[in-house]
Amino acid sequence: MKSFIPSFCMAAVLLCACTHTNQQMMNTLYSDQPLGVRQAQALWTPQDGSNEQFEQLVKDHTCANESEKVALFESLSRILENCFQSADMLTVELLRPTQLTNASEPLTPDWIVSGYSPLAHFSDDMFDNKLAFVTILNFPHYTLEEKNTLGTGWSRQQWAYARMGDVFTKRVPASVQTRLAQAFADAENYIADYNIYMGNLRTEDGRQLWSEDKVLLSHWNLRDELKALYSAENGQEKQEMIYQVMQRIVDQSIPAQTVNNGEYIWCPYSNTLQHNGINEQTAYDFTRYERILDIAHAFFEQDKYCPTAPTAIIRNFEEDMEMPAAELDSLFRALISSEQVKQVASVIREKLGRDLRPYDIWYDGFKARAMLNEDELTAQTRKLYPDANAFAADMSRLLTTMGFYSEDARRIAHNIVVEPARGSGHAWPCRGRKEDARLRTRIGEAGMDYKGYNIAVHEFGHCVEEVLDMYFIDYYMLSGVPNTAYTEASAFLWQQRDLQLLPQSQVTNLKSQMSKDEVFDAFWSMYEIMGVSLVDMQMWQWIYAHPEATPQQLCEATMQIAKEIWNRYYEPVLGEHDCILLGIYSHMVNSPMYLPNYPLGHIVQFQLEEHLAQCKSQLDFAAEYMRIYRLGRLTPKQWMIEAVGEAPSIDPILRAVDKVTNESK
Repeated sequence: MKSFIPSFCMAAVLLCACTHTNQQMMNTLYSDQPLGVRQAQALWTPQDGSNEQFEQLVKDHTCANESEKVALFESLSRILENCFQSADMLTVELLRPTQLTNASEPLTPDWIVSGYSPLAHFSDDMFDNKLAFVTILNFPHYTLEEKNTLGTGWSRQQWAYARMGDVFTKRVPASVQTRLAQAFADAENYIADYNIYMGNLRTEDGRQLWSEDKVLLSHWNLRDELKALYSAENGQEKQEMIYQVMQRIVDQSIPAQTVNNGEYIWCPYSNTLQHNGINEQTAYDFTRYERILDIAHAFFEQDKYCPTAPTAIIRNFEEDMEMPAAELDSLFRALISSEQVKQVASVIREKLGRDLRPYDIWYDGFKARAMLNEDELTAQTRKLYPDANAFAADMSRLLTTMGFYSEDARRIAHNIVVEPARGSGHAWPCRGRKEDARLRTRIGEAGMDYKGYNIAVHEFGHCVEEVLDMYFIDYYMLSGVPNTAYTEASAFLWQQRDLQLLPQSQVTNLKSQMSKDEVFDAFWSMYEIMGVSLVDMQMWQWIYAHPEATPQQLCEATMQIAKEIWNRYYEPVLGEHDCILLGIYSHMVNSPMYLPNYPLGHIVQFQLEEHLAQCKSQLDFAAEYMRIYRLGRLTPKQWMIEAVGEAPSIDPILRAVDKVTNESK
């Protein structure tokens, strides 16, 4: 589940960190000057003043010694924390009606202000008042390559200095930032209300498969419902219908009248529609792809002000993720084309007793809960958590169950707020030490069902990480994680233990190693999401190659990309030529190029699981988890080396699959 949407959106409209120095623009007069001087000169414009005024700025504001530098760093850290935190707290309050169910119903002003960014003018203001230049002069920016090489010998303070150097590296006008924020808000609002009324679906012979009150959000709830049906009697018929609905969402042949509307009866197979017993003409639109293009057009405007990172693709992977797209592409293709795919698929085929279908990409039978009755689990979770406050009250117990000392558990839980979401849920991180991390989850009128609980535990994993690397860290500039894949790893780690965290659980100790089924489950999750991520990545490459494309053309191109990846890597295992299922993820609409964080997160999680399995007790487990997630915002490579001793790699999961497969022969 996409739980880090707010932080990604904020990152897209905040001050992005460039990974290249704009050497071409630098005045040769300063070529022999310190790095900070050269970088400041590259961003100086005639509107900022004359060359003489720049020289005076350098003389007046370059630190003379280390004590001055420390004092300046602490002052800048305080200023940035207060600015970022205050803006974020304002954003949270303004978005309450459009994001939370315990707020007033959103009216027109609420939808309008949902696209407002309090920090849109921040960059302009800081360059105008010269604070940005003071920062650059004393804390220059280092490229990703420099961080990964020089950073191996840096102290924590030096890493914090380097992250200070990432703050002011480009000058994007406020008007461009505002347009991008609005495009993200429109896409988020569109996805948050994309509900399918399952009780209104009909088979070709007119049968109703779901109860009237079953309403599922696309795509998260549809996918989670499909997973739950593996343990349900006659569940495959429902799975086939969900599969049909998903395809119609991807190709946009879904009748527009059925989205977030419970008044129409719809047969997904024949795509026929009825209203009050009368056949209706279906209305189609390409809003899904229009929202993507709105963001793309805003990115195109931003590109003009980023000469050394001139596309959103470069900025996303080389700046935000700090992992080049080509490196991730190679990593993903290596796993989904591996022989281990056939090994795990054979196990699934044997468990199901049938040939695999495309939707078996979400096979969930390796998890312990797959053999449990979800209705019984839901009865338990609804009793435990009738509302958001009940879950909040139980957070300290969840933490102590995982091995945290009571004092640490109370401190972490104290800084997490639980709120009922209009959408499927997400985690909203704290931007300063006077702000809480926010766990948003969907809670029905009858209480939190099991799916909601499973998602809530995932979001809780995000929030625990967010509190640890904000409130428990040594430098504000190191708060956070290398990229969102690393918070996803934390969320996956907690979500994997959702049953263990229920009060009646008999599981009290960590196992010394992952079980066979847990290894297979981890691998299959990677196999699924890597294909989805490749579709997202290639779709954006196509968009940049076709900047004038219409929504319909983007729809057709996305389907073609999905088909090509499916036919090459998935059809040999799951069947069905030209399947478009890999295009279903809603993240492609409201969080461009976010999806690669998920498979990378799974890779990181597996390496963390192997490392944490060496802990001898729950207390050791929690202590090591805290150590790792207090490393903060190092580069992805350096963080992993300090966390588990090796860089991100698929080799551990491939070796593990081979090992458990050979042991079971």
